[in-house]
Amino acid sequence: MTVIDARGHRCPTPSLKLQKAFHAAAPGARLTLLATDPMARIDVPFLMQDLGGEVLSVEEADGVLTIAVAKPGAPTG
Repeated sequence: MTVIDARGHRCPTPSLKLQKAFHAAAPGARLTLLATDPMARIDVPFLMQDLGGEVLSVEEADGVLTIAVAKPGAPTG
């Protein structure tokens, strides 16, 4: 699992870092974004919708959001 640490960065940096890692990730990869900007809770689901990814979980502890996402697997056929 790839971890993208965007703690301390404001919008849109967490989403941009996640987008870059998402594009570089292999099909079926899981990524975790760490962010302190509360807007990430809203921005990441929209980003995943645009990229075809899936939000697996959103958790918050001590002011840090941990958002797990998945990139779709390789097409079968």
